[in-house]
Amino acid sequence: MELGSGEEAARDEGEPEAKRRRLLCVEFASVASCDAAVAQGYLAENNWEMETALNAYFEPAAEGSAVGSRPWPPAEPGRCVDLTNEETTDSASSKISSEHTQQEDGSMFSFITWNIDGLDLNSLQERAQGVCSYLALYSPDVVFLQEVIPPYVSYLKKRASSYEIITGHEEGYFTAIMLKKSRVKLKSQEIIPFPSTKMMRNLLCVHVSLSGNELCLMTSHLESTRGHAKERMNQLKLVLKKMQEAPESATVIFAGDTNLRDQEVTKCGGLPSNILDVWEFLGKPKHCQYTWDTQMNSNLGIPATCKLRFDRIFFRAAAEEGHIIPRSLDLLGLEKLDCGRFPSDHWGLLCNLDVIL
Repeated sequence: MELGSGEEAARDEGEPEAKRRRLLCVEFASVASCDAAVAQGYLAENNWEMETALNAYFEPAAEGSAVGSRPWPPAEPGRCVDLTNEETTDSASSKISSEHTQQEDGSMFSFITWNIDGLDLNSLQERAQGVCSYLALYSPDVVFLQEVIPPYVSYLKKRASSYEIITGHEEGYFTAIMLKKSRVKLKSQEIIPFPSTKMMRNLLCVHVSLSGNELCLMTSHLESTRGHAKERMNQLKLVLKKMQEAPESATVIFAGDTNLRDQEVTKCGGLPSNILDVWEFLGKPKHCQYTWDTQMNSNLGIPATCKLRFDRIFFRAAAEEGHIIPRSLDLLGLEKLDCGRFPSDHWGLLCNLDVIL
């Protein structure tokens, strides 16, 4: 998909500005070990320039400096969300445990990938419940998540007890992979850093076995916004390199928020011949082309229409081909919740695959 200049500009001005500033606050707070209110104050006073703001924070303030002398206010009430305090009166579909999952079919394998926008604290508990209701409904074997925050992990551990959760970090915001304990057996895990990231991004990999098949599962949240295209393409190259280096006996699946534009993939030389884009492999179905759609999704309140395929799935078959084959792809999270918002500003992707026994 080629992106027109008007859409590109709208994304950079919309999401973007509010979301970019949330990302900066999280990154500043992580580096400076301070709370979000302090981070926001220093960034705002320094025109949202990270390096300048950090220098102002760490360097001794000059006598009479406004920044050095101002008593910072406490965080806005309700902005520090503890999702684990939720009462257990929500619908049964929000609780996922072994006795509630669908009957398992050994000839199928399914997974969900979703940027759940944990950085947006508005209606976060209701939105987390919404995500869990989809996990209960579809009972995927694996879940790839991006923009996860620590309270969200605590909530998932409580509400999705039939899954093992592996995270790409423990502070700020990060990715996670959830494995259904009854079906997917974890063998090893690895976090591969992106050396030049400005947004705390990395590549999370787990090696698992499922129905006698060896799988290497990967997720990431590649660098955001048009201005970081070069770094994003470098990260894509590293992802593809790691997919190529996985054991030949393994099926390799990458699923995550790539923030990619098609022309960036082209500039990287395209995908290697043995790695396919699942959406393209399935015939480019129109119903699940756009995973970030401001015309349909009102969470960010962007007036301009932006339709983008940021969330992608890459697949490399095992050397002995045919054991696992992608079969279908669908969007999730298309309905507004009772709180009047969608579970995330991204749609989720549900992918079903056939397992040849």
